[in-house]
Amino acid sequence: MKDKNKRFSPKLLIIIFILIFLPMLVMGVIRMESEQPSVTFEMPSKYIGLDKGLDITIADHKSGLKRFWVAVLQDGKETTLLEKHFPAVGILHKGSIISESIHINIEPQKSDLKDGKAMLRMMAVDYSWKSWGKGNRSYSEIDVIIDTEAPIARVLSRAHNISPGGSNAVVYALSEPCDISGVQVADHFYPGYPNLEGKDEIRMAFFALDNQRSSGTDMFLMAKDHAGNQTKTEFPHYIKTKKFKKDTIRISDRFILGKLPEFQQTLAGQSLEKPLDKFLFINREIRARNQTVLSNLMQKSDPTIYWKGIFLRLPKSATRSGFGDRRTYLYKGKSVDKQTHLGIDLASLAISPVPAANSGKVIYAETLGIYGRLMVIDHGYGLFTMYAHLSSFNVPVGQMVKKGEIIANTGKSGLAGGDHLHYSVLISGTFVDPIEWWDASWIQNNITHKIERLGEGE
Repeated sequence: MKDKNKRFSPKLLIIIFILIFLPMLVMGVIRMESEQPSVTFEMPSKYIGLDKGLDITIADHKSGLKRFWVAVLQDGKETTLLEKHFPAVGILHKGSIISESIHINIEPQKSDLKDGKAMLRMMAVDYSWKSWGKGNRSYSEIDVIIDTEAPIARVLSRAHNISPGGSNAVVYALSEPCDISGVQVADHFYPGYPNLEGKDEIRMAFFALDNQRSSGTDMFLMAKDHAGNQTKTEFPHYIKTKKFKKDTIRISDRFILGKLPEFQQTLAGQSLEKPLDKFLFINREIRARNQTVLSNLMQKSDPTIYWKGIFLRLPKSATRSGFGDRRTYLYKGKSVDKQTHLGIDLASLAISPVPAANSGKVIYAETLGIYGRLMVIDHGYGLFTMYAHLSSFNVPVGQMVKKGEIIANTGKSGLAGGDHLHYSVLISGTFVDPIEWWDASWIQNNITHKIERLGEGE
């Protein structure tokens, strides 16, 4: 009897409890954890179009993932889009997957969902022992709108004649609100802006044809609604032919050496020894970089037409170079480079006052590569004017200026050979011929007449 009592002494029972039952109790408490699985995703728009991709990340770092389910509820009917079960491992039956990224394509037509309101549901379950082994659940409901119909863009304006390097405007009506709409010309998009008549569905877009383009260039209206449905609409247009003047620019070491101090910082780090090599780097690489800066600057424009009537040119000035001139650069009698002149050079007296061509907002006033001291004015609806080679600025960035107000003085900064104003007009970053915007008849026939007809109920 004594041996039997010794075999089951309290100390032995405590040791057995500590070694066996206590770890099981601790593990049981751990496996009863109550932290819900995490479900993260980005859904910036509540609209679902023909095919909407949704990236979801689910995770449960304590018990592991057990099940994930996604469905759409519409008119009392629930349609399952995804149901996935995850394996468990070990004696404690813990999930082997603690995190997973999932991509879902929601295709309403394939899932027999109709346009209208619906609810997107998601549920993630882990392997916790909580709720008698049912686990912790994370549940989400998101109100959505299913829209699989593309918007309709109806052209309201009539004549859309344009030349290489030219511009025009189209007025159109949308069947529904759209995130993006405008004119696509080749690889360039020109956004539409709200109509002046205050009708949200009516839009107007200024568009341009790059001076290197010609007849046969793709041109159409494009509209994309909140759900991502997109439509392309042809509109009547006629691309006229145009020939540009050829010009020769003679450069010398004296000219190059006289300009290099302005580009000292730009040339830093370049292993260029000869003056000609430095000039070519500036005329090619820096020119391209400068145009990228301008293009990016003009991706946004105020949705207000600030300008009115013809645009002014530099008073009492002579035209020295035209828009679109095909320039050949000669160095010691040999052709070394070719570039296109994207503005009109106007020369008057040195340091002449420069008036704002029309009313607008100053959005840029600083030094930019080949253009030297440069000012840009936003006239609204994607229309900009640019003033280069200036000697000084008279107004700061952000200031509204009136037509004819003195904004700067001419100069010869940048890659200019003498004091003059390089004047450019741009439509959403595309250089166009300023002569059109100096012509009252052209503006009336191609721009203002379309707005006026709209007010008459065209």
